[in-house]
Amino acid sequence: MEVSAQLNGIRMAPRKVRAVAHLVKRKGVAQALDQLEHTIKRPAPALTKLIASALANAEHAYRMVRDNLYIKDIVVNEGIKLKRFMPKGFGRAALIKKRTSRVTVVLAERVPGLKRA
Repeated sequence: MEVSAQLNGIRMAPRKVRAVAHLVKRKGVAQALDQLEHTIKRPAPALTKLIASALANAEHAYRMVRDNLYIKDIVVNEGIKLKRFMPKGFGRAALIKKRTSRVTVVLAERVPGLKRA
């Protein structure tokens, strides 16, 4: 069984979030959380919170065992772009795109059907 959680509108560029997301893909949940705790990149706390949310969904709703879960997939897509303007020479204005990300994490079981007592 798979459990997922989603984080919409995180105010970081998807390229930067993907770099951190690839560190924890296909790892166990405990190992991934430990890896993110020691990563000094800016997306690490947001991804930690997202994985913890997916873990809480799995434990609470489906009574899954924490040690049996791993990160099956973590997808970082582009969210909306906030458009801002910067003054330039000769009365012109340059467009600045402040990019956002949508992150989806999917947890799966290593041994299918293992439940908490």
